[in-house]
Amino acid sequence: MNKTTFYFCRIFAILMAILTILAFLGIFYPLKIFNIQIIALGQRALIDFSLFSIILLTGNFLLTFLLGRIYCSTLCPLGLYQELLTCLFRRKGKPQQNYPYKYFLAAVVFGTLIGGTIYLIRLIDPYTLFGSAISGAYLGGGILILLVALVWFKGRFFCTNICPVGAILGLISKCSLNKIYIEKEKCVSCGSCASKCPSGCIDFKNKIVDNETCVKCLKCLDKCPKQAIHYGIKPKEKVSFNPNRRKLLIGGTALVVLAAGIKSGIILSKNIAAKIKKAILPAGAESAKDFANRCLNCNLCVQNCPMKIIKKADEEHSTVYIDYEDSFCDYNCHKCSEVCPSGAIAKISLEQKQKTQIALAQINEEKCVKCGLCVMKCPKEAISKEGDAFPKVNPEICIGCGACQKACPVKAIEIVAVEKQKLL
Repeated sequence: MNKTTFYFCRIFAILMAILTILAFLGIFYPLKIFNIQIIALGQRALIDFSLFSIILLTGNFLLTFLLGRIYCSTLCPLGLYQELLTCLFRRKGKPQQNYPYKYFLAAVVFGTLIGGTIYLIRLIDPYTLFGSAISGAYLGGGILILLVALVWFKGRFFCTNICPVGAILGLISKCSLNKIYIEKEKCVSCGSCASKCPSGCIDFKNKIVDNETCVKCLKCLDKCPKQAIHYGIKPKEKVSFNPNRRKLLIGGTALVVLAAGIKSGIILSKNIAAKIKKAILPAGAESAKDFANRCLNCNLCVQNCPMKIIKKADEEHSTVYIDYEDSFCDYNCHKCSEVCPSGAIAKISLEQKQKTQIALAQINEEKCVKCGLCVMKCPKEAISKEGDAFPKVNPEICIGCGACQKACPVKAIEIVAVEKQKLL
């Protein structure tokens, strides 16, 4: 049973890794696999109060309660990357300490999210970091390089002591129905299981497994010469619930930090919104101010945009944005809305997208040669021209797709952002 479970998890993890890479390369994304990422789900639940998102988020937590932190070894993109590194390095597992500061870090991160901004999460969320790395962003790329060194020396230390998602799942996994456990009567304390553990969660001398930090990679299962380590429902032991003073202090402090994080998030979201300049954004983003506090910068929309007009965040833009310099927004495409996992770009239909004004065309009559190409290329018939007069843009119809700007041979058309997107 142990081997069957291990191989099933390995096959599932490999499948998820392949789908992840293909999705971020913009090649194949039919299953919306990133809609089950915990941070993205939490963001979508907060923004849209979506019942479906709340159900999926609850499902993730329920899965963890049933199976432990299986999410970290089979569903998380950054977890899969670290799993690959542990296979390449073949390092010997060493026991690790479960540091309490991770709860405070998680409290700050989730507190600011509840407060209204995703700004801090962009810097530490495993899904976001992996996405930005695959798309060539400096932050994600730097983190992947740092993880090589961290995994070499400390195994999956990021998952066990840094990741805010891991901190939450760890608390649930501590009470999970299925656990890794050692059958003490059979165990001879040889350390074979601990030598393969990338999380350092096995104390073979005391015959204890820390299921809070265990990421359920299941590598330990077939290493025991006595078949004393198992994954399943642990036989009942006489355990007395006795929360010590240290645990109560950590829990109380984490709640205080969470409250402070929420207050900081409210202030930070307002400060970010006040500094944001107008930017052209995908249909469904509402406004630059809202988008700045919602976009994960995972760059999935960047990678999947067929027209390549969505660009990564840069020094001038804090989030992804639209640049019409080389192309325009295809009237019959709303791929960005389909792939966005966090709700920063709302899930809208193609019909809604075709009616959403994201920007507005302006014609410079000093440059215009009255060729009329803009009139012919506008998919909304928002530009009209009478006789030898200059073309005129109807702001009640124009959606700012940029097709006219692309068609103009003398660059007489500029597409400017609107303060807030609206459905025409």
